[in-house]
Amino acid sequence: MTETAAALRTVANNVRAARTRAGLSLEELSRRAQVSKGALVGLEKAQGNPNLATLVRLADTLGISVSALMQGPSEGRVRIVSADAAAPLWTGGRGGEARLVLTTSGPAPVEIWRWRLEPGEEYPSHPHQAGVVETVSVISGRMTLVVDGAEHTVEAGQTATFDGDTTHTYRGAGAESCHLIMTVHLPPGPAAAP
Repeated sequence: MTETAAALRTVANNVRAARTRAGLSLEELSRRAQVSKGALVGLEKAQGNPNLATLVRLADTLGISVSALMQGPSEGRVRIVSADAAAPLWTGGRGGEARLVLTTSGPAPVEIWRWRLEPGEEYPSHPHQAGVVETVSVISGRMTLVVDGAEHTVEAGQTATFDGDTTHTYRGAGAESCHLIMTVHLPPGPAAAP
C-alpha cells in the first residue's frame, strides 16, 4: 500500500469513528460541515483526495483537530516529527506550502504548523469553530495577516494571535519567502451543535 493510500485509509477510519462518536449521520455531517454527502461517502471509503479546507471544516464540525483526522495510534510518550515527514496539506500556486507537523493530545489540543508563503501568495481560511485561537510567529520574511477584513503586517521576529472564528487570510509580503510557525489552539470538548 502506498503512503498516500495508507494516509487516506487513516483519514477515512478517523472521520467515520469521529462521526459515529458524535452520533451524526452522513447527511447531518454533510450539512453541518458544508461538504457534499458524495464527498463524505467517498472519503469514508478512502477514495478521493480531500483538500485542506474540507479537512478543516470536518475537524471543526466534529470538534477535533485536523491532525486527529490524519494520525494513526500514538507511538509512545515522546513523539519527534521531522518537518519533511509531514506531507504538505496545502500547496500554493507559487510554491508555498503548509505542513501540519503535529498535534498535542489532551482535552484542548494544539496543532503545530510550518508554513512557507511566497511573495503575493495567499491562503484564505474559513472561520473555525468558536474558541479556536491561532498564533503565527514569523521566522523569516514578512506576511500580511488579514483578520475580518483588517490587514496586519507581521515581520520576522514578530508573533500575532487572533480568534480564528472569523474569516482570515495569510499572504506572503515583501520580496522573499515568508517562513512561519502557526499554532492552532482548539477549545476543549466537542463542537456545539449549530
